[in-house]
Amino acid sequence: MSQNGIGQNSKSHDSMGHDGMSAQVFVEPIVGRYMHLTLNGQAHRVYVEEAGAGAPLLCLHTAGADTRQYRALMNDAELLKQFRVIAFDLPWHGKSSPPEGWQNSTYRLSSQDYTQAILAVVDALQLDRPLVMGCSIGGRIVLHLALEHPERFGGAIGLQSGAHVEPYYDLEWLHRSDVHGGEIAAGIVSGLIGPLSPAQHKWETLWHYMQGGPGVFKGDLFFYNADGDIRDRVKQIDTKKCPLWLLTGEYDYSCTPEDTAFLGKTIEGVTWQIMQGMGHFPMSEDPDKFLTYLKPVLQQALLARKA
Repeated sequence: MSQNGIGQNSKSHDSMGHDGMSAQVFVEPIVGRYMHLTLNGQAHRVYVEEAGAGAPLLCLHTAGADTRQYRALMNDAELLKQFRVIAFDLPWHGKSSPPEGWQNSTYRLSSQDYTQAILAVVDALQLDRPLVMGCSIGGRIVLHLALEHPERFGGAIGLQSGAHVEPYYDLEWLHRSDVHGGEIAAGIVSGLIGPLSPAQHKWETLWHYMQGGPGVFKGDLFFYNADGDIRDRVKQIDTKKCPLWLLTGEYDYSCTPEDTAFLGKTIEGVTWQIMQGMGHFPMSEDPDKFLTYLKPVLQQALLARKA
């Protein structure tokens, strides 16, 4: 893939339907491909999609979900004039299948594995100091990246970022033979969506969760609830090396506004804001409102990256 991206322009045209009536067809600018990567000594086929041209913006999805959460960003014409928006499905998620022999293993995401996957994608796409933005587990890992690999990124944006989250429900329900894993996953996260979110986007967000692979959501939460705990190290993040912005929805009770406020008070130089009326999945549950918060941050990040 070129640095300037693929599939930059959306198209619309008239199509003749079976009933002989002309219908307007819109083709989105998003283009997807597969990369073959070796992670932890295992071959992986990883799905990546992108749209736009300009500064690279690498987007990381939430636990148990996939790149579809960023569909609105990849269809925003104004954004795509300045940014090459890229998202990939973590191994085991979405269109990225598990590695060979997965049936004999238990999926469990660690900080090391997560970081390795992100850096492998950055290297494979030859991204030069991209901006990185993640939500939930993605919002947590950007803190790790800003601390451990600041030279690799032009800036980091954490959505629903917290240094640690204690489990607040029994994770065993997420992978049981007598329970529909997808429906229980959607049920668990449904309360995290802001009450003002449009029904269309709320239910599409939940549909993504209903499609997750067996045990994948539970495996991601190992990173979120245990291995990814960074409370004792966040104060070491140097925002002069990797500028950091945090955006959190006011109705999120997983990564609460108080969790983000803790980061705001602990990390010198961080910029943070609470998004009114929003929940845990801002880019997916209410994309129009989310973009009003994100676009000013992206302009700041663009200037910081060029500095």
